[in-house]
Amino acid sequence: MGAMGPTHLWIRHEARETERRTPVVPADVRRLRDVGFAVTVEESPQRVFPIGEYGAAGATVAGKGSWVDAPDDAVVIGIKELPEEPDSLRHTHVYFAHSFKGQNEAVAVLERFRRGGGRLLDIEYLTDENGKRVVAFGYWAGYVGAGLGVLHLVGRLSPPLVPMEKADLDERLVAAGKDGADQLLALVTGARGRSGRGAQRALAVAGLPITRWDRQETRDLHKQVLLGHDLLVNCVVTHVPSTPFVVTDDLDHERRMWVIADVTCDVTSATNMLPVNTAVTTWDAPARRLSEGRPQDGSGPLDIIAIDNLPSLLPKEASESFSADLTDQLLGLDPTHLEGPWAVAGHAFDQALRALPS
Repeated sequence: MGAMGPTHLWIRHEARETERRTPVVPADVRRLRDVGFAVTVEESPQRVFPIGEYGAAGATVAGKGSWVDAPDDAVVIGIKELPEEPDSLRHTHVYFAHSFKGQNEAVAVLERFRRGGGRLLDIEYLTDENGKRVVAFGYWAGYVGAGLGVLHLVGRLSPPLVPMEKADLDERLVAAGKDGADQLLALVTGARGRSGRGAQRALAVAGLPITRWDRQETRDLHKQVLLGHDLLVNCVVTHVPSTPFVVTDDLDHERRMWVIADVTCDVTSATNMLPVNTAVTTWDAPARRLSEGRPQDGSGPLDIIAIDNLPSLLPKEASESFSADLTDQLLGLDPTHLEGPWAVAGHAFDQALRALPS
């Protein structure tokens, strides 16, 4: 806790209309309150957990978007991007900003913090002494991403997508397997990570044969083997440029692949392992065509699914597992003196800020 009193955590409403997850569930608010944290939770009509459950757990309830008027020492916690206003940010914010690897809009986001004197502790950079992320939605991102890829393989991916329960998705995956998906080949890159494990589980529910690639196979990339699968589920996260999996030239080569599920969704970044893709897809239009194919050599169309909030399609399960991990870290958060993974995230922000043009 900070020297001036209990740390004040402020859980904001998500500006994105399709975002139903929460970074902290009501049960974990109770954990935080029990050890002395002050917790404020904004009202949110789309959040999967009703605001009444937060009040019952001891949180103070505030109007949606009211974080802009929160006390200076409040730590504002969210998941996805902030609304465009205000143009200067004075609080410490905790969320996935995707602004430290040269992504589009990264400079604009960082400039808002520089103008207001606030600080960004990006959840992606909460890592331990071995560089491993300690908080992530990865498992459920992989599960949903692979699941959508399977449904698209058999023509069962019907937009617009809507949030669901895991049992509903599993029922559709089993049906997809019976429709022939279990005869198709799937490749999971980053197979040993959280997202990779989730992807494999979803593919297993549908009965697909799975090829698993991790660091060695990624380093010693065999392009034709990669293109010889029907479905690629990309779960690789890297902070350094590496040999990409699929580039524009590959679209004109003979290939079996016809669906890519880009779970990592690192579009516009210099470390994007799928530079063939330059934009996210949406719940209303989940798949986009990259190539019509080359019938003369047997290559058909190639579609990509690149939704950047996949776990929101399973908001309850995703929120509960994420909140458990994040709360473990919040219990050790003192914004006046960052330690452990928080210090790593703070250092990443400081570096990004110093790299901005003066």
